[in-house]
Amino acid sequence: MSVARITEISSSSKKSFQRAIEKGIKRACRTLKNVEGAWVKDQSVILRDGEICEYRVLLKITFVLKD
Repeated sequence: MSVARITEISSSSKKSFQRAIEKGIKRACRTLKNVEGAWVKDQSVILRDGEICEYRVLLKITFVLKD
């Protein structure tokens, strides 16, 4: 049986929620080993003059700990 840890990270994109998610997962995989899953805990947008200028996501990343 393996033991996993879950950590929260935030990520943003000027283009879309999808891009913010992809950027966050890619970055997590560069730092953490054995990343096995992720889920979106929260989404938000930043507005400027009534227009969306940034998409933000809060991700929970699951990675398995080595023995």
